[in-house]
Amino acid sequence: MESVLISACLLGVNCKYNGGANPVSEARLAALKEKYTLVPVCPESYGGLATPRPPSERVGERVLARDGTDVTAQYEKGAQAALRLAELFGCKKAILKERSPSCGHGMIYDGTFSGALTPGDGVTAALLAAHGVAVYGEGDIPRLLEEE
Repeated sequence: MESVLISACLLGVNCKYNGGANPVSEARLAALKEKYTLVPVCPESYGGLATPRPPSERVGERVLARDGTDVTAQYEKGAQAALRLAELFGCKKAILKERSPSCGHGMIYDGTFSGALTPGDGVTAALLAAHGVAVYGEGDIPRLLEEE
C-alpha cells in the first residue's frame, strides 16, 4: 500500500494554531485509509511551535506571527522534518491543509491577517514539491481516491 503524508489536523489531531483541528469527514478518512498508509505530519509542531500559538502567515520568504515574531526558522525546521518523513516512508504524495503558511499549495493567506489569499505555497509544501512529492490539498481528496 502506498504511503502518503497527510496534515495531522486533517486527521482530527488538535495541532492547529488555535488548538483545534480541521478533520476531513469520516467517510473520506475511511476511504483514504483503504487506499493509502497515512503518515501524519504537523510541520509547525515539528518545528517547535506550541499549540495553541499565534496565527502566522507568509510574508515573502519569511513567516511572521500576527504579533510580528519571525517564526521562519521554526517553519523551515518543521518542513525539513516533514521531508525526512516523506523520505523514510517513501511518500510520493502529500495531502496538506489548504491555505496554511506551511502546508498550503497554490493559494495561501497573503500576510495581512485579513483572510485574503494570494498565489503561493507554504514552506513545507514548497520543500516537498521541490523534492518531487506531489502536493494536494484536502479539496483534492475525491480526485486522489479516484486515481489508480
